[in-house]
Amino acid sequence: MSKTTPSKTPGASPPAPVVSRHAWQALVVLLAGMFMALLDTTIVNVALPTIRTSLDASEATLSWIISGYALAFGIALIPAGRLGDRIGHKWVFFTGLLLFTLASLACGLAQNDLQLIIARVVQGLAGGMFVPAVTAVIQLLFPPLARGKAFAIMGSVIGVSTALGPILGGLIIQAFGDENGWRLVFWVNLPIGVAALIAAAILLPAGAERAAGDERGGIDWVGLLLISGGLVALLVPLIEGQDQGWPLWTYLTLAAGALLVVAFGAWEVHYTHRGKSPLVPPKLFRHPAFSGGIVLALVYFAAFTSIFFTISILWQAGLGHTALESGLVSIPFAFGTIIGASQSNRLAQRLGRTVLIIGVALVTIGLVWIWLALLLIGPEITNWELLPPLAIAGLGSGFFIAPNAQFIVATVDRSEAGAASGVVGVMQRVGSAVGIAVIGSVFFGTLVVAGPTPAALADGFTASATAAMGVSAAFSVLALLLVFVLPKRVSAAR
Repeated sequence: MSKTTPSKTPGASPPAPVVSRHAWQALVVLLAGMFMALLDTTIVNVALPTIRTSLDASEATLSWIISGYALAFGIALIPAGRLGDRIGHKWVFFTGLLLFTLASLACGLAQNDLQLIIARVVQGLAGGMFVPAVTAVIQLLFPPLARGKAFAIMGSVIGVSTALGPILGGLIIQAFGDENGWRLVFWVNLPIGVAALIAAAILLPAGAERAAGDERGGIDWVGLLLISGGLVALLVPLIEGQDQGWPLWTYLTLAAGALLVVAFGAWEVHYTHRGKSPLVPPKLFRHPAFSGGIVLALVYFAAFTSIFFTISILWQAGLGHTALESGLVSIPFAFGTIIGASQSNRLAQRLGRTVLIIGVALVTIGLVWIWLALLLIGPEITNWELLPPLAIAGLGSGFFIAPNAQFIVATVDRSEAGAASGVVGVMQRVGSAVGIAVIGSVFFGTLVVAGPTPAALADGFTASATAAMGVSAAFSVLALLLVFVLPKRVSAAR
């Protein structure tokens, strides 16, 4: 430990901040919750085919299991952050984590697809409820000079949890069988959740911490209702339309969803003029680069999240591989993501926006490569043909995911950074939900199996996976074009 003296040597570095042992223990608790929430965004992918056969679930159900979680997660993010500012982040974190753990139990107990979808949506709402408290409590516990280290650790946990999901899911199903395995995929949260709840009650700081500039208080419940209704109305026909044959109600619901989103925008303007604090401050959209940035967040996450939805269903339902083999396919992507994420902050400081351009370019190369491999090799494709493009895409994803929000938030004034960060988080989750809805519709909408033989099954699923991966690649190309709307550099003062 270095000694501190009253006098300062000119040009000397400031002394390292002292962080209490209690703060590091609290960080472990917070990151245990973050680990659970993000693990559940990917671990379920490899369980989808077994859920389909075990519950005799519809094709739309598979999309709902992923999209419902992502959308509910995103909808809960902003009001949960506001609520934590008003009543204290500790109990918002605790309540959300408790609900998440109970919903995980309910997912594993589900006896039909409707029960599973409801439990999964509740799980998403709970995740969106407690995740904002993680960053908020880190801000409270760690002084500025130590905060970067805490957030770097959080970034590593994000990368590891999302990368570990498919592998862990495959191992569980391989060990316990299809019928019990997919249930244990959800129940893996139970011991982590119980331990984290006990530790959170003891270690997290209590008390209300009103956010600066939030004196106008209150949660914009009308705005929340309008945007939630609009997003659900847009998502339902995207998921159910193909399964139902696109009846009239799907088009009417899409139109209603668009109208609700427009009404949300009008309400936010009205609410702001009344001197209230809206969910999404309209002044953010005075910055064209911010508008382009949130579209980038939506489009990129639509491309990125849908990759393993397609591969998992193809690998198991189409090509007859096990859940473990399906999970192992993701290992190159997982390692690439961890390597990319570990270097992204350093590269962002050196290269600025170029690191995002490189990241999305690598993801695009990887997805186009996978699409071409599916197109040219067909049902004979193996994990070895997918290893190089998945490693490349994973590396690019690691470069992009960690710093992208920082660059999007940099397009607005510093006083608007908190609200902008919340909007970016929501758009990332909405992008995940929309991506799975669109990819699921394309995959199952193009699925034609010419006969009952394994060869016919493999041919049909490979053709559908090729079409779905082509759409994911198109999303990625669009994301690459949108990266250029962001600033070239982020100020160190932000």
